[in-house]
Amino acid sequence: MIYQSFAQLYDELFDAQLYEQWRDYTLNRLPSTSKTVLDLAGGAGRLACLLATAGLDLTVADFSPEMLSLAGKHAAEAGVDLQLVQADMRDLAGFPQFDAVTCYADSLCYLDDLANVQETFSQVSAHLAAGGRFLFDMISPYQTDVVYPGYMYNYEDEDQQRAFIWRSFADDDVKHGVIHELAFFNQLPDGNYHRVGETHFERSYPLEELQAALQQAGFQRVKVTADFGRQEVTPETTRWFFECQK
Repeated sequence: MIYQSFAQLYDELFDAQLYEQWRDYTLNRLPSTSKTVLDLAGGAGRLACLLATAGLDLTVADFSPEMLSLAGKHAAEAGVDLQLVQADMRDLAGFPQFDAVTCYADSLCYLDDLANVQETFSQVSAHLAAGGRFLFDMISPYQTDVVYPGYMYNYEDEDQQRAFIWRSFADDDVKHGVIHELAFFNQLPDGNYHRVGETHFERSYPLEELQAALQQAGFQRVKVTADFGRQEVTPETTRWFFECQK
């Protein structure tokens, strides 16, 4: 396909090993009785397919219909069934209760402010069965304030037909905010390149504010770790992993 959308290109270039690590983190923290899982901001469904292959009943909720279309294709290729629902994570009205809810790839950091994060926590809590688990990750202020400003990543495939440029800047108008400028270039038959680009905004929050928001939403047991649960949190942790139970 020559003219590909941002969603397709992003899906193709995302590191597949990350999905495997999210899968392992999830499976290692779910009780053996867990069956139904809601993957919030599940995107193209790659994690959901891995979890479904492990025997779980997956529902993928995402705001993007194009991402959900890709999820349907990946499910068919993997030979698994996924329930696909277009939804805003801040409003889960009409959803049933689940044994577990996941939300990875710092998707919560794309919400506008802590009030929206708080509303999402409350919605998740309301749709978790007794003893259910809420598993998610978020980037830390160290990532937004120290690592990302001035960050750049460039990729070009071996035949020089595709290239990807990612640049990040501090968002001077938002505390712990960051701006990502992403651009894909696809070579056309005439030798010219077609550009597909997007600008993304993320923000983080102090850990104690997130813990307070989780408690307010009804989560009494919250464990925070780093490196997919393999390390303790330090001041230089770039991504937090949360294991929460009502």
